Amino acid sequence: MQQKTISIVFHVSLRVAFLAILLGLSVQSLLAASCSGLPTEAQLKTFLAKAASGTGISSPLGPGTGVGGFFGGQRMWAAVVNRSGEICAYTTSTSDSTQVWPGSQQIAKAKAYTANAFSLDTLALSTARLYTFVQPAHSLFGLNNSNPFNTQFLAPPSGNGGGKNQIAGGIITFGGGVPLYSATGSIIGGLGVSGDSACADHEIAKRARDLAALNPPGGPLVDDISYSSVDGASVFTHPVCQNTLRNGVFIGNENPASGY
Repeated sequence: MQQKTISIVFHVSLRVAFLAILLGLSVQSLLAASCSGLPTEAQLKTFLAKAASGTGISSPLGPGTGVGGFFGGQRMWAAVVNRSGEICAYTTSTSDSTQVWPGSQQIAKAKAYTANAFSLDTLALSTARLYTFVQPAHSLFGLNNSNPFNTQFLAPPSGNGGGKNQIAGGIITFGGGVPLYSATGSIIGGLGVSGDSACADHEIAKRARDLAALNPPGGPLVDDISYSSVDGASVFTHPVCQNTLRNGVFIGNENPASGY
């Protein structure tokens, strides 16, 4: 009787373990599917390097290496979220993540979330185009405080965690975040880049998106950064940064502070 009981328990345990394995595989497949069509970490790192070096970059995104900024776009954090806002991949452009601003990890993830959160199939809205809307006396003032970033989703690129398959949130309203689109024109997520000036971040982000073939239906420049000094006054305008280039053309430098 005891031997029979042991046998029953063993077979039940075996079935439970087998079911758990199947369920685990199912969950993993589901998580992978939610990031389907989006860049992996390895692909993201490659796109960042090519975007900064100018490899494969041509008109209208600007030939050559020029993206401006402090570091020429070579010290970047980047993150990708899916349409649900879940983090799918994140990495640095450098092999040593300590040589990229640590604060840029959070900003990159929040930029990816923001670009996805406020874009539609019919409206690609980069984070650069939100800048003016959130200034005092403008219609979205206070938006930056509406969805705080969850700092528990920070981790080194080679470490565990980091918020994968989690929604970290965060709202960033300056250059560096762009929405991502499938070949059929449907929005599938967002890409966030941080580690240089906001203007250089935007240049790297739109180049990386183009290299990934995930541009909006209107093309790679439909949500491009706008400067009032060049394009005229607009609610979509963004301030010029230090050593600002757009699509390979020098725009200018940030105005110095006055009254200090």
